[in-house]
Amino acid sequence: MPFTVVCGGFWGDEGKGKVLSYLALKDDPSIVVRAGVGTNAGHTIEFENREYKLRMIPSGFVNPKVRMLIGAGVLVDPNVLFKELKETNTLERTGVDYQCGIIEQKHIEMDSTNAHLKGKIGSTGSGTGPANMDRAMRSLKLAKEIPELQPYLTDVSFEINESLDQGNNVIAEGSQAILLSLFHGSYPYVTSKDTSAAAICSDVGVGPTRVDDVMVVMKAFLTRVGTGELPGELSEEETKKRGWTEYGAVTGRLRRAAPFNYELAKKSVRLNGATQIALTKLDIVFPEIAKSSNSDAIKAEVAEFIDQIEETTKVKVTIIGTGPGAEDIIDLRELT
Repeated sequence: MPFTVVCGGFWGDEGKGKVLSYLALKDDPSIVVRAGVGTNAGHTIEFENREYKLRMIPSGFVNPKVRMLIGAGVLVDPNVLFKELKETNTLERTGVDYQCGIIEQKHIEMDSTNAHLKGKIGSTGSGTGPANMDRAMRSLKLAKEIPELQPYLTDVSFEINESLDQGNNVIAEGSQAILLSLFHGSYPYVTSKDTSAAAICSDVGVGPTRVDDVMVVMKAFLTRVGTGELPGELSEEETKKRGWTEYGAVTGRLRRAAPFNYELAKKSVRLNGATQIALTKLDIVFPEIAKSSNSDAIKAEVAEFIDQIEETTKVKVTIIGTGPGAEDIIDLRELT
């Protein structure tokens, strides 16, 4: 379908980067556009025997034909952006919206030292919260005011809508996840704006009537970095025993873990208006499916797990992640 929104189903860390890189290679979109808060979210991509941890550049960079854009609702840290442009060798095909807000050093310092943000909320220290506070006060600098960004500036909304008018595929890449939404998440332990599929559309300047599909990415178990609720939370010892130990892509902090929660999955589907689910890290919970790309590998407990998710949410699981690589995927879209 021409316009697909990809968003996180729980508290982040669901493997959106992996799914998005696969879709960029498989569906050959003309544009992959990043939405979300900013540099406080990292997407990890393993491609051609190399690992990338990206906080600014869209995960679709793995397809050399894709135009990468950063929507107006995203906060940009120029230092992070230029570093990633060089790492991914995408200087010639990346665009930043004129109206993106700019994270300055003062925002990072406040985010890293403020007792409420760092101490209680468990902020990443990337400066996004304080920058969004300045944006609400209408005092934040915008990308169009930064000379170093001039070669990359564009009207992202115009580019996307023009491409859609031409019948091209476009993918909107959400960051964070619905349970970190400022409005719908586990407040106050949330991020500084909405993170729903609707917010992703707003971030990139595309009206809701143009959306064809909303893919919500869910992991086969829950994880969360920092403070806040986590139903069914396991001890650090039990998490390690199950092989579910992970660390945050941005902060490096140990992620807390819990078993998959069907009611939260149902809530996520409802809040995002999901039309399909991408289910990642099945290989961690069910090692027998590791590295498979064939639907014949979906048997016994794996099939029961997927069936229960679909029965609870009333939405089909169309993408299954079976390993860390961009192409470790079972794609069921043609079968649904």
